[in-house]
Amino acid sequence: MKIEIITNLNDNLKETGFGPFQACENVKQSLLRIDHSAIVTVCNNLSDLDGVVKRKPDIVVLAVKYVVIESGEFIWLSDFFDKHNISFTGSTRETLQYDSNKILGKERVSAKNIPTGKYFTTIPNQYKHAEELPLAFPLFLKPSDSANGNGIDTMSLVHEFSEYKTKVSTLYEEYMQPILVEEYLEGLEFTVSIIESGGRLIAIPIEIIPPKEDGIRILGSKVKTENSEILSRIFDSKTLRMILEIAEKSFKALGIRDFGRIDIKMDKHGNCKFMEANLVPGLKKGSSYFPRACKIAADIKYDELICLMIQGAIDRSQNININIIGNKYEDTVELS
Repeated sequence: MKIEIITNLNDNLKETGFGPFQACENVKQSLLRIDHSAIVTVCNNLSDLDGVVKRKPDIVVLAVKYVVIESGEFIWLSDFFDKHNISFTGSTRETLQYDSNKILGKERVSAKNIPTGKYFTTIPNQYKHAEELPLAFPLFLKPSDSANGNGIDTMSLVHEFSEYKTKVSTLYEEYMQPILVEEYLEGLEFTVSIIESGGRLIAIPIEIIPPKEDGIRILGSKVKTENSEILSRIFDSKTLRMILEIAEKSFKALGIRDFGRIDIKMDKHGNCKFMEANLVPGLKKGSSYFPRACKIAADIKYDELICLMIQGAIDRSQNININIIGNKYEDTVELS
């Protein structure tokens, strides 16, 4: 098939999609190895996007959700290529909003009675005293729509009102958006890579173990940049089933298509709760969670993963079913 991987090199975008340009090159090389024709196309404006339409690829792999053109307008790639009848990978814009806005995602999942941590949003000086806060300390603060742990560090965990005010001001000054304030869940941290293929879901959960800093484990941008966290299979069967149930229900509740990553965290009582969804997960070979989880927990190699991820777009493009899931995946956890 003739495939174009669509990306944008705008460093000002808060959401990085598949990751740096190298991730797109990784995907391209994988597609070439599995006998597709593939190129990476950087789109910065409408002319670039129109050029893709004129070349008429069989499918496009969307490495980012949108591009921002000179006028400041957001062009959602899913809308653009749907309008031009070109099949694309991943979810529709309606669903992608739950990735771009963590608050909307939490609201949607909570409305479906899926366990979700308590939270509220705030701006500087909205609350004058600790007694006015909707939740009790300790609290965890982060931007409402950034990716890759941006804005998250050891100062994100606050135990008193002075720390809270400082972190709110710092985040608002940098991101100019309401701040997401969550109840602090001090338990284990998990992420579940999910692929929808052949009418079934393949769910691949792992535990993420950040290094301790100042006595606590914080999965922030520094840890992710340095790749200092440990990824591990989950061996406790009760925890595994709890995580898989939340991941499956969240995937369906949000209307995710093709693939996505669901982040889950445990509280001090051992209860797991939905945190957020990443619908254009990082795909840098060797470092991104999505491919690493697939290798660690299901022995799915990178090329096989890419093959699985594009299958939905191929089916939508040609209206055919290609069975690319062999017997080797029988040991992965399937969710009906």
